Amino acid sequence: PVAFIASEERDDPIANRGGAPLVVAFDPLDGSSNIDTNVAVGTIFSLLPTRTEANGSAAAQVLQPGRAQLAAGYIIYGPQTALVLSVGAGTHIFTRDPGNGAFMLTRGDVAIPRKTREFAINVSNFRDWDAHVRAYIDDCLDGEAGPRGESFNMRWVASLVAECHRIFSRGGIFLYPGDRRQGYARGRLRLIYEANPIAWLVEQAGGGASTGSGHILDIEPSRIHQRVPLIFGSKEEVDRVDRYYTDLDFAGGTSPLFANRGLFRS
Repeated sequence: PVAFIASEERDDPIANRGGAPLVVAFDPLDGSSNIDTNVAVGTIFSLLPTRTEANGSAAAQVLQPGRAQLAAGYIIYGPQTALVLSVGAGTHIFTRDPGNGAFMLTRGDVAIPRKTREFAINVSNFRDWDAHVRAYIDDCLDGEAGPRGESFNMRWVASLVAECHRIFSRGGIFLYPGDRRQGYARGRLRLIYEANPIAWLVEQAGGGASTGSGHILDIEPSRIHQRVPLIFGSKEEVDRVDRYYTDLDFAGGTSPLFANRGLFRS
């Protein structure tokens, strides 16, 4: 039933079957740089409806906002092989039975905890982040003595499916913001076949997914391989990061009023 296929591995979408009702966008092997180290990798996929009003081109069929998705999910290849799936009625986890190859429902209606004390980000890029992300991470790292008043743990696997699976298991927040490195100003992860399906799964599990300035699923894509900043996980923590973007004023530079424990930091 698939009319068009878009893949991270191909420049342009593939026309498959005329008149079919579905468009599939996917990343066939997320986290592939980790294969040599035996870290979990996966396949991320998004199912969209064909657009009868589109101009007939494959690109026009694929360029739909995330809220148009009919289903989304990923398969993670790790100590267990699991399928995480949503068709718009909650997020569910199915684990492959190695005896018969069937995927058995092992967690229905996953609920991401609203609060967390665990964040995932590549801190080696700290010097290239904007002031909003730096402020958020600084406040987490300051621990009990800082403005958050509690200690945080950091995780970083560099495999999107592995990061997401951990958040489904115990909560947390994942951040891959845009930064000053060449080619990273709009983030690293692709909107259509990475950010949108992950955001769909996370929101269906009660979490949040944002760019820092708006919902991932509301973005109108303009290019097949468009990149976006991606922040997702426990709802209260994602909302907090959004507030760091909207409420904090960094015009004071190094003024003590805007220091880590300054009067204008929340």
